[in-house]
Amino acid sequence: MTLSIPFDNSYARLADGFFARQAPTPVKAPRLLAFNRDLAQVLGITPGDLGDMAQVFGGNRVPDGAAPLAQLYAGHQFGQYNPQLGDGRAILLGETLGQDGQRRDIQLKGSGPTPFSRRGDGRAWLGPVLREYLVSEAMHALGIPTTRALAAVATGEEVVRETLLPGAVLTRVAASHLRVGTFQIFAARGDTARLRDLTDYAIARHYPDAEGPLGLLTAVRDAQARLIAQWMSVGFIHGVMNTDNCTISGETIDYGPCAFMDGYHPNTVYSSIDQFGRYAYSNQPRIVVWNLAQLATALLQQFDAPETQVDAATEIVHAMPAMIDAEWLRLFRAKIGLSTPEDGDAALIADLLDRMAANQADFTNTFRALGTDGARDQFADPAAFDGWAAKWRSRLARDADPADLLARANPWIIPRNHRVEQMIDAAVAGDMAPFERLSAALADPFTPHPDLADLTRPPLASEQVQATFCGT
Repeated sequence: MTLSIPFDNSYARLADGFFARQAPTPVKAPRLLAFNRDLAQVLGITPGDLGDMAQVFGGNRVPDGAAPLAQLYAGHQFGQYNPQLGDGRAILLGETLGQDGQRRDIQLKGSGPTPFSRRGDGRAWLGPVLREYLVSEAMHALGIPTTRALAAVATGEEVVRETLLPGAVLTRVAASHLRVGTFQIFAARGDTARLRDLTDYAIARHYPDAEGPLGLLTAVRDAQARLIAQWMSVGFIHGVMNTDNCTISGETIDYGPCAFMDGYHPNTVYSSIDQFGRYAYSNQPRIVVWNLAQLATALLQQFDAPETQVDAATEIVHAMPAMIDAEWLRLFRAKIGLSTPEDGDAALIADLLDRMAANQADFTNTFRALGTDGARDQFADPAAFDGWAAKWRSRLARDADPADLLARANPWIIPRNHRVEQMIDAAVAGDMAPFERLSAALADPFTPHPDLADLTRPPLASEQVQATFCGT
């Protein structure tokens, strides 16, 4: 049976200059490791036999209707502008209009070199492919906007990093792969014609009610403000919030040096390349505002008199911190079981977080266990929790029963770093069972499953993951 994908490729119909047409590079022996049948159904994809799907998702066969290309973009990387990046190891096969009416990209990641590879091999190894598959699907199950994973394929080849590692290709699905950096490159080049075309395309695809460049800026601001607050509410640290990893759609993209916190501390950093904590957990709201300012700067370049629009753009950007704070408070209020607002709620939540940081309390398990004796057990000094809990219970007395809200706002399980690393080690050794077990658990993150309780345990000292890495 042959795989069938109902492509409808709008980006490939744009004028030259937005991308390079590029087919994926075939691999030696593609083997399908994972396939997301639920997502395939949403996309309107008819699955084929395992061998045929491995050929397509490994890059060996370009399916009918595809228009493979590598997208062009630039970006600020750790605050420094890089004038040309682009898809160095990814190929956009095309787009589908799903059963839900939504347009989505289907992209192969790790599919070989492109004109934007910058001397790289264009490949990915198995660990980052499985990490992104698992974590992006976990984020989706948590209700957080994200790219998703359709397939993972082993290539039968090795890639050279610090050592030889098994190669793999991820099939990633996104509302689009338009980034802040996609706009930056044309603005920096003074290519206002393409910048206007790109703006019109982004509005038509993502925000049809937006009016002009500043309407687009407002829509992106609103989507990204909600997204960052959601990251914070589950203890997620992106790790590399460069402008080329900040989407116009408001989806989470690029699960390289990402991680979920175990013990809570606002300055937590996992990325091996973030030496100064630019993208630490607590810095994420500030950085997304900085990224939006870069988008504003780019969008303004298409006006005949950009200086006349600076005040309006500045007002849009300056409104973002308050929006993030409001959404953060709404989410964290629910995390402590409060359904109605009071003026002192932000201070009550901040007090809990301060005590958690001082007592190495596990972020996920503390919030999940609120209302039970299990919460105080997360604290090195349980009396620190007791002091907060007295104030909390007094506040709860003026609200509804928190039990249902606590269960809906606080996941039972997250993709813990040590479990992800253990899964990768097993997969490299040829054992996919830990991947499948962890994937199944994360697909239903708010429902306790006693037989999977070991996956909720924080790491032992010997299991702690101190750093996560890019997949390049």
